[in-house]
Amino acid sequence: MQDDRLKKLQEILSGYGSCVVAYSGGVDSTFLAYVAHKVLGDRSLAVIADTPSLPRRELDEALDLGVRFGFPVHVIRTGEFGVDSYTANLSDRCYHCKRELFAMLRKVANERSYAFVVYGENVSDAHDNRPGILAAAEFNARAPLKEAGLTKQDIRVLSAQLGLPTADKPEMACLSSRVPYGERLTLAKLAMIEKAESFLRDLGFRDVRVRHHELPRSQGTVERYLARIELGPDELPRLFRDDAWKRVAQALREIGYQHVTLDLQGYRRGSANEVLGDARRENLLWPGNPTG
Repeated sequence: MQDDRLKKLQEILSGYGSCVVAYSGGVDSTFLAYVAHKVLGDRSLAVIADTPSLPRRELDEALDLGVRFGFPVHVIRTGEFGVDSYTANLSDRCYHCKRELFAMLRKVANERSYAFVVYGENVSDAHDNRPGILAAAEFNARAPLKEAGLTKQDIRVLSAQLGLPTADKPEMACLSSRVPYGERLTLAKLAMIEKAESFLRDLGFRDVRVRHHELPRSQGTVERYLARIELGPDELPRLFRDDAWKRVAQALREIGYQHVTLDLQGYRRGSANEVLGDARRENLLWPGNPTG
């Protein structure tokens, strides 16, 4: 079944003739970039956005994958941090980010005479809150993985068969997703989050999120922040071995967090969207949001 879907994907990509692939180094986009290059050769180009919301280690790993597996990667710089509707960080944040991204991808495609812009939406994304899909539609971006009927599990299995190291890579959302809706995004906040998560990854943790929360402050006092750590449920016990929790707490306090907490529910996909029910009452939802 998965081989049939891979063949279908190859047929779809061949039918495009040429394409620019929205690339991030994650499971879906790496698989798509690799297969597109195998099918189309130099008529396919992976394009990655160098943005403050992408950790440096993720960018480096994504570029290395292109070198290792022979598909070219072009780097662009997006300007979403110059868009107030993005930094306001309402529940349509992803839409404004992806609109900036797809506009630039379309520009690259036009300048280099590539017929299509494609991205890694798949069948498993159908029930998730993804306003960015609306932005993709505005620029007529195609989702060949979805067209071929591929699920996330299909992509992981096929990635393993193709020898791609991303086959078992944890899902990775952008750093901006760590800041709760309604709290303004800043470069300083993202830098704190990146340092905190990098420290945890250096300790060997794989499923990691450091949720960044503003604490109430009195007039005239400095900003204060709380870090809420989410780890994969099977990784939680490791935090309490060999006093790792003490090292984590100390490191995050040095980064600038006044309080360091652990979410006992562990990491779960979409936890940042759990507040959308409350956000609806606080006017944090945007008109037309699928969850509104």
